[in-house]
Amino acid sequence: MRKDERLLSELAVLAMKALLYLLLCGTFFLHMEKNNPQIMLLSRTAAVSLLMFFAFGLAMLSVYGGFAVGRQKSKPIIISLSLATAMTDAMTYLQLQIMNVNAARNDHLVLFGPDIWLLLRAFIVQVVLIVLFVRAANRIYFRFHAPQACLLVARDVDEAPEIARKIERLPLQYAVGRICGLNDPELDAALVACDTVFLCGLPVAERTRLTERAYAMGKNVYARMDLADAITYGAEHVILDDLPFLDMESSGLSIEQRFVKRAMDIAVSLPAVVLLSPLMLLCALAIKCGDRGPVIYRQKRATRAGRVFEIYKFRTMRPHGGEGLQHSATKDDDRITPVGRVLRRCRLDELPQLFNILKGDMSLVGPRPEMLENVMQYTRELPEFSYRLKVKAGLTGYAQIEGKYNTSPRDKMILDMLYIERYSAWLDVKLLLRTLTVFFKSDSTEAFGDGPAKEKDGPSPKSAENP
Repeated sequence: MRKDERLLSELAVLAMKALLYLLLCGTFFLHMEKNNPQIMLLSRTAAVSLLMFFAFGLAMLSVYGGFAVGRQKSKPIIISLSLATAMTDAMTYLQLQIMNVNAARNDHLVLFGPDIWLLLRAFIVQVVLIVLFVRAANRIYFRFHAPQACLLVARDVDEAPEIARKIERLPLQYAVGRICGLNDPELDAALVACDTVFLCGLPVAERTRLTERAYAMGKNVYARMDLADAITYGAEHVILDDLPFLDMESSGLSIEQRFVKRAMDIAVSLPAVVLLSPLMLLCALAIKCGDRGPVIYRQKRATRAGRVFEIYKFRTMRPHGGEGLQHSATKDDDRITPVGRVLRRCRLDELPQLFNILKGDMSLVGPRPEMLENVMQYTRELPEFSYRLKVKAGLTGYAQIEGKYNTSPRDKMILDMLYIERYSAWLDVKLLLRTLTVFFKSDSTEAFGDGPAKEKDGPSPKSAENP
């Protein structure tokens, strides 16, 4: 394809992006104008509302991602933009209702009055616009951009087909044409012929050499992350005299960071327990009425510095499972109760962990709390797995959001280390908000087949003996 055609297609997508954002804003304001005419006049309410919509909208786009046409499939872009728009609408709506508390409008705050239906109608129109624009923009983009011809260079050639399969889940973006090992005599020719090169599991020296060669040739380079990459990801750049260095702390979070994190845990989990208590009561009644068994099960898990605590969850499996309790949940597992299937699908079985957070056993955001058996097994096979215990275990986290239930321990560890090394209060806020995307990922709860990354989900044998 000619460069001018590619440039025109990219400009068209950029124009659609700008137009979509303007239409989303206009849809909200035009709908709310019916009961709030001041929002479309030269008024303080209009100025503040417009500023709120754009400022909060930019913040939500940084959380969920924006109009990432060409880099993702249409569905995740639609979900991300819809969530960002819903959050922006809600905050602008709240601000508008607060400003409506005055002598001319309302003498008290009205959140669920006639305006709420206008808000819902506006959001429906916005979602329709998002779907139409995203699908049209992706169609335009891929009409002029063929899949990148990819070369996969792997140290373990036996593992390479599985890696290629994951890459080709984006078939419009990537087409893995060649898989080479380091000693493949055709590696140089394949590097010249490809558009993009993926480097997986290579020794540092070889990866550096191939990265520099590909970069000099104008190729796109994707290097699979290892532990050293995760550690340097959060390094601070320092200059000593005239020498540039990377300062890599190894102590985990500072005292100040731990204090802020704990304050945020309490500030969020305490109101959440109060607000969600009716829902938790309904879950408890459903479990009890289902089979008369215990509502909560406890299981020993590991948190910061390897400290052991008992995690709380709503029981989703039969209380008397015999030997079956020793095995991980699988697809269509007959040990899972009918109520348990609903709880697991909606992630409601995790709600009692809010009490673990209040107690200080866990944090809102952090590495997944692993069973003691898993910690010992993974640490034997992957000693650096223990590094993720530098912070408290979390209800949600980078690995829980970006990974799957059966993601390998190595990749979970890398994702957790990325979080630890780049920790900030804003990152916690972003991950909490991004947790909503998990509900739209059909593969986030894939069951285990045969493999090491297993975890029980049911009462421990002790709890089964004492229902």
